Amino acid sequence: MEMSIAAGRLVIACHECDLLHRIHPLRDGERATCSRCGAGLWAKKRDSFEHTILLTVTSLILFVLANVFPFMTFELHGRVQTSHLSTGVVEFFDRGMWELGLLVLAASILFPALKILGMLYVLVPLEMNRRPWKAAPVFRMVAQCQTWAMMDVYLLGVIVAVIKLADLATLVPGVAIYSFGALILTLAAADSTLDPHAVWEKMEDLP
Repeated sequence: MEMSIAAGRLVIACHECDLLHRIHPLRDGERATCSRCGAGLWAKKRDSFEHTILLTVTSLILFVLANVFPFMTFELHGRVQTSHLSTGVVEFFDRGMWELGLLVLAASILFPALKILGMLYVLVPLEMNRRPWKAAPVFRMVAQCQTWAMMDVYLLGVIVAVIKLADLATLVPGVAIYSFGALILTLAAADSTLDPHAVWEKMEDLP
């Protein structure tokens, strides 16, 4: 589904049959469909800004908890070692694996943080009928961060490691691992409640 400007009007292409449609305002809960094939074009979500902001603030709190508190405690033959979310990144750097360290840092910490802060930077002022500075490029950055924020892959790797080490040592999950799992869910929920069309419309309406 793509949008473009044609003859001064905003149009949208159906992702199924490529038929162009002029975009008309929708009321909350309404859904636009293709006049040729009936595929869904876009929908006006109810209270999108309020729900997305609430979920994003929750994600910010969980993100802080995931980075501050211990992620996992490892105990083997009386030796206890506590790891944090950034421990893997530090280990890669210490071993000279800078590329892997930067990749893990970006996917598990940097891009999720940019996504959360970017969404709040754009949505909170718009909710108060104010257009933030450089709102359009920041909102595009949020969309790009969504592609690179691979927290679920990181958590899957942790689960695989835990399964392999369970028979060798005692592993105690910390507050951070539960916060990290909840963070993945709340960010996914925020993505589902976000209405990008409403964001762009609000930007156009405000000076």
